[in-house]
This record gives sequence, structure tokens and C-alpha cells, in this order.
Amino acid sequence: MTTINPTAPVLVTGASGYIASWIVKYLLEAGHTVHGTVRDPQKKSGLEHLHKLGEVHPGKLKLFKADLLDAGAFDTPMQGCELVMHTASPFIISGFKDANEALVRPAVEGTRNVLEAVNRTASVKRVVLTSSVAAIFGDNADLHAVPGGVFTEEHWNTSSSVNHQPYSYSKVAAEREAWKIHDAQSRWDLVTINPSLVLGPSMTRASASTSLTTMKQLVDGTMFLGAPDLPMGVVDVRDVAMAHLKAGYTPAAKGRHIVSGDVSTPFKMGQLLRQRYGGKYLLPLMQAPKAMIWLIAPLAGLQRKFVDLNVGHPLKLDNGKGRRELGLAYRPFAETLTDHFEQMLDDGIVRRRG
Repeated sequence: MTTINPTAPVLVTGASGYIASWIVKYLLEAGHTVHGTVRDPQKKSGLEHLHKLGEVHPGKLKLFKADLLDAGAFDTPMQGCELVMHTASPFIISGFKDANEALVRPAVEGTRNVLEAVNRTASVKRVVLTSSVAAIFGDNADLHAVPGGVFTEEHWNTSSSVNHQPYSYSKVAAEREAWKIHDAQSRWDLVTINPSLVLGPSMTRASASTSLTTMKQLVDGTMFLGAPDLPMGVVDVRDVAMAHLKAGYTPAAKGRHIVSGDVSTPFKMGQLLRQRYGGKYLLPLMQAPKAMIWLIAPLAGLQRKFVDLNVGHPLKLDNGKGRRELGLAYRPFAETLTDHFEQMLDDGIVRRRG
């Protein structure tokens, strides 16, 4: 049982990130003091939402400069903190030449640098790590080897590599590194949050991210004539942020937690948006046969191996541990999807019609 002093500051790494920004907001609203690390606190754009939060909660938010790959960058911002929330990690799944340099090394070394700073900071009692369901499984087809046909926190991704599903590999490599460092000491405990695909409104103007790319392809006509039968776990960013707070301040919290509100497919997502917006946007008309998706995969930037191992394979995730132990609850997925799409319309990512 680990009890965190509510008056002690909380360190949030990567504080300007999609999930982290909501964590900072909720921490401040709950009365906590936040030390947030960002690459450059003096940056002219991209931090406006944090500065605004700082104005609303005077004296409660302090930003520090820290780079994931700078081994000593986290010692100063961590001073006096009993709780550390390590959210900073690359989230890109395409467009890079060297997966190890773009994803794996920053994720693993960044986690190591933060946790070695924790080892040097006597005040820290608990670390909440933002991991992913990608650390639990790599491909939907992995489920066929799971007794009972449901992924739980007991499972680890053993099918990903630098060459196949490198983003997933970076997440499982980083989480394994975290548990290795945790298990070598006994002063602080580690709780991980393992969300599925995170959607919902951003606190900044919608920026380039895998979440945005997924949504954009859904509505820009890319899947108009046929969407893949690609089941994926989905969860609201606000629910993920709240899961971090509950993981931090629930004394009995321990271990890993799948945080996923629903399982959906691109076609089902399109249907939910069509119910709200009718035929105004180029939402998927049908679910495409797997053979068609396999055929055009290279043109869509997909590997055929990915199609083989994910399209048409069922997916089930057990989120019961988080509900029971952390009291997690999930908002309806239609609300998440609509809020995300409305922000895309407001930001001009998609032209509003009608």
C-alpha cells in the first residue's frame, strides 16, 4: 500500500503531449502541484494550453526543460515529488527510415533515464508509466494462441520486432525495461496504464499523430469504397488521463492495467459518424473483403503481413482489473468519436459541410 501526499508535487514527463495535457489539467483541478517536463519551455507555439492552465491555477504548474535522451535532465524537476507520471514516448507508426532510432531507442532509453532519476530521488514513492496494449499483444492473430480468447494483463507481446510492428516493439521493450529497473529496488512501486488506440479531443489544435491519421483516413475518402475489417481497442483520452490519476492516488494500485473502453473497426466508426452527420462526408460505405485490402496494402502504406495477421481476426481485451481496482469507467465511444471529429472540423482539418 502506497499513500501519496496530496500536497507533494507530481512530475509529468512530456507534459504537452496528447494524454499528458489532460493529466496535467485533471491534476491541477484536483488541487495538486505539477512539475511538467517539455523539450523547450520557451517555445513560442504548442504550449499555449499549458500556460493557460498555469494562469487558471497560479503557482501550481512549473515547466522544466528535459529531453528523453538526456540522462540527467529529470533530476531537477523530480525534486520533492512523491509521484512520477512518465508519459513521454514517441508515437509514430510510419514515415521513418530507422525504426530503432525513431522509436525503440528513445522509448527504452527515455524510460531508463527517467527511472534512474527516480532511483536517485529519495522522495519518490510511485511511478505511473504510460505503456500500451501494444506491450500486451502485437497482432490480433496472437489471440488465437491465448486460452479463453481474451487478452489480459498477464500477457506480453512476443510477436513484434524492429522489422514487424516496430511501434508495438518499442512499447513492450520500454515496459520490460521499466519492470526490470523496478524489480531491482524496493523503495518505489510501479503501476502501468496500458491503453488501446486513444481517441477524443486534444487540448491543443489537432496535431500530427497516429490518432489523427486514423480519424482523417476515416473521413477523407480513403476508405470510402471499403474499410478493412480491422478490430481495434479504442478508448477516450480523458478516460486514459483519469486512469493515471487513479493509478497514482489509489494506495492499493499495483501492476499493469488494460485501459480500453470498446472494440471497434473503421467501418463501425464510419457508421457511428454517419448516424450523426448523414451523407455529408466520405465515410466508408462498406466493409471491404480481406483479399481486396491485401491486394492494395502496399498502395495504402500497409505491409501485407500486417493485413494477414490483423484484418479479419477478432480482438477481445479484458478491462476488468482497472474497473475493479481503480474504479475506472468509460464514456460511450460514440461520444469520443464525435468529440474528436468535431475538433477536426473546428480546426479545419476537415472542411465542415452543411
